[in-house]
Amino acid sequence: MCFGAFTPGDDSAGGFYISVNGRRTFGDKETMHMTDQDYMKRAIELAKRGTGQTNPNPLVGAVIVKDGRIIGEGYHRRYGELHAERNAIASLTESAKGAAIYVTLEPCCHYGKTPPCTEAILENGIARVVIGSRDPNPKVSGKGAEILRKAGVLVEEDFMREECDRLNPVFFHYITRHTPYVVMKYAMTADGKIATKTGASKWITGEDSRMEVQKLRCRYMGIMAGIGTVLADDPMLNVRIPGKRSPVRIICDSSLRIPLDSQICRTAKDYLTIIAWAPKSAEDREREDHKIKELERLGIQVLAVPDGGGRVDMEKLMQNLGGQGIDSILLEGGGTLNDSALRAGVVQEVLAFIAPKIFGGEEARTPVAGIGAKAVEEAVLLKPEEVSQIGEDLLVRYKVKYTDKQQ
Repeated sequence: MCFGAFTPGDDSAGGFYISVNGRRTFGDKETMHMTDQDYMKRAIELAKRGTGQTNPNPLVGAVIVKDGRIIGEGYHRRYGELHAERNAIASLTESAKGAAIYVTLEPCCHYGKTPPCTEAILENGIARVVIGSRDPNPKVSGKGAEILRKAGVLVEEDFMREECDRLNPVFFHYITRHTPYVVMKYAMTADGKIATKTGASKWITGEDSRMEVQKLRCRYMGIMAGIGTVLADDPMLNVRIPGKRSPVRIICDSSLRIPLDSQICRTAKDYLTIIAWAPKSAEDREREDHKIKELERLGIQVLAVPDGGGRVDMEKLMQNLGGQGIDSILLEGGGTLNDSALRAGVVQEVLAFIAPKIFGGEEARTPVAGIGAKAVEEAVLLKPEEVSQIGEDLLVRYKVKYTDKQQ
């Protein structure tokens, strides 16, 4: 079959189309024998395009099919903008009356920054809605599907749910717990060291892995480090990819030791910055009053979240950050902060970059410090989810499996 001259394009509504002799089309999908699974896989691919732009909203993709042909598709591009279903409808090449829509998450049915997607589906006469994930948001949570069914639409739920659920662990966690989804990230040698015995750590992993970290920073709303990292490395903790959003920088500094001339402080006007500290008494607060005012003058938000023992209370900090709308955090801490986060039960995922090197040495630092477990049964358990090779390094992704005693 000859289509003539064609060029690919990126539709303003969030879909991918082909221009055939100057006419926009999504192609003759009927001849490609696409199945329901294929349409949902396409919706999943579209949803991923919004990574790092939709927080705290979920990643969602949608594909509209009529008579075996894709006639519209879209995804949620950016927080505050149209949802996937409305973007797919905006890209329609013909009427959607009698068509089916494949959507990775249950359509919303409430007014927020945009109108309900259920209204748009009904207004356009879509006859069948195939849903991947159920929306745990109390404002939706089954109500969207119910509205569509009552209007006579054929609704199928839980289609390829496992694959669709993988799109939104951050959203599912945040919307139900109201605290950030925390991903602990570290780079270590093959023998589990994050620095030599002298503290040298640049660079453990290769350039490809370091670029992957820059991409990771784009995905999460916050990035967290401890004062030890700030004093040792004087980092910026920003994203160095042009055009990409940098996360909110969160520094755990129990005694407010951060230097006013550090890069974090000097660039606070350019990047949102929060410092969490742990005053032990009213005298501590009074003694540090001048420095707090200096930090605030630089544009830094200073939070007092003491645990009563001179450390930052990680649980209270997460509740505060969640209340500010921060749905996810990439934890780039050293061993002390990582230990505190794990003991507090606030880490949901671990990303370990493993370099093909061995440092050795009893005094060389490891990813998690503290007093450690006394017995094997006290270990924090991890569930391996994915292993990939990045340059010469390995990246292992784990989900954290806390026991009842550890939470």
